[in-house]
Amino acid sequence: MSTFRTLRIAAVVEAASLALLLANLLTVHARPLSGLLGPLHGTAYLVVIASTWMLPSTPTRARRVSRWRAVVPGVGGLLVLRGIEARAESSAHGCGG
Repeated sequence: MSTFRTLRIAAVVEAASLALLLANLLTVHARPLSGLLGPLHGTAYLVVIASTWMLPSTPTRARRVSRWRAVVPGVGGLLVLRGIEARAESSAHGCGG
């Protein structure tokens, strides 16, 4: 599995698990659900950070920005993916980046 695909899956799991954790907290607050979702969210968060560090070579500034975005809890993976897609789109249009 490629690093980019791993990042994409982990980003979705990170965001979804956070949403479910917050929904659980605001409604029934079932401890077994928290016990399952908490470690899942934490693992996805760590995978997002590790995957971001393992991404193929990108310009130095872009790599630094991506790494900082990755550590934003809950949505960091989605922010990294958005940045990667924006860079790919700008380079496809010949704008550089």
